[in-house]
Amino acid sequence: MVNWVKVQKPLLHWLARRAGLRQQTVELELGTVISFWIPKSKVITKKKSCVCNSRKEEEKRNKPAVVLLHGFATDGIVTWQFQVGSLADRYDVYVPDLFFFGGSATNAPDRSPEFQADCLAAALGRLGVQRCTVVGFSYGGVVSFKMAERWPDLVRYLVVSGSTFAMTDSLSSATCQRLGVSSSAELLLPESVEGLKALLSAATYKKLRFPNCFHRDFLEVMFTNRKERAEMLEALVVSSQEANCPSLQQERILLLWGENDKIFNLELVKNIKEQLGEKATLKIIEKAGHLVHLERPCVYNRCLKEFLMLVHPEVIQGKAME
Repeated sequence: MVNWVKVQKPLLHWLARRAGLRQQTVELELGTVISFWIPKSKVITKKKSCVCNSRKEEEKRNKPAVVLLHGFATDGIVTWQFQVGSLADRYDVYVPDLFFFGGSATNAPDRSPEFQADCLAAALGRLGVQRCTVVGFSYGGVVSFKMAERWPDLVRYLVVSGSTFAMTDSLSSATCQRLGVSSSAELLLPESVEGLKALLSAATYKKLRFPNCFHRDFLEVMFTNRKERAEMLEALVVSSQEANCPSLQQERILLLWGENDKIFNLELVKNIKEQLGEKATLKIIEKAGHLVHLERPCVYNRCLKEFLMLVHPEVIQGKAME
């Protein structure tokens, strides 16, 4: 039988290409590679690497870079399918796959979000990205906070949805208890149709009604590399005594949240906002859960673009002059 999730993937890739993105793999070292969707003009080829453009020509061609980091259930282009086309006309959009998602992999034993952050920063440097806005969702949000803290010269602005600074043991325990699961792995690495339905129920505001065959197709395609991903979840949890609010140097941070997020609820994000202080802005989207960017994409995109236009007014001026 046809796996409808596999059928969807080529369509999403076609849409990404229509938006001007192309796939590029960056090898950091032997056995460690990160797969990206990047602007067509930024694709590195042997021919292009031999051409030296002047600084003025390069600056004219560049747009502000926006890096989209996905969560734990799907790869980058599936997660951000409704955002890529909306942003690509005014921004250089980079959509990486985190390790053990999509085409990214490593033979290094480190499974921590800090390792993900450092490798992403190195890969973006190889692609010529010097400053960017990072948009992180869920697990990608944790990685985003790490990137912002560890690489402030790279991450100029930050947008986070449905995430936290760090998944402490107390937060993990309270979240699992609230959602009725024994562990994060039980929720985020479902092995059955019922398990996947429970995950979608926890992640969405409205109840989704898909046939069981769709859930089986999704399980087959999206939940690969289970051993490595389970190790990532284990490495994600840190002691509550060791966790602190990161010292972030970014000028502006947007916390963009679904009002009905059951995984990282409003109480948590309001606490994050309080710790970050005046540099952070909290925007809450009604009738949306954890998957706010998929449930309310038009509202999410509007809020995201308003923030990007605020921090990059030169984009608006450039469009007006065209």
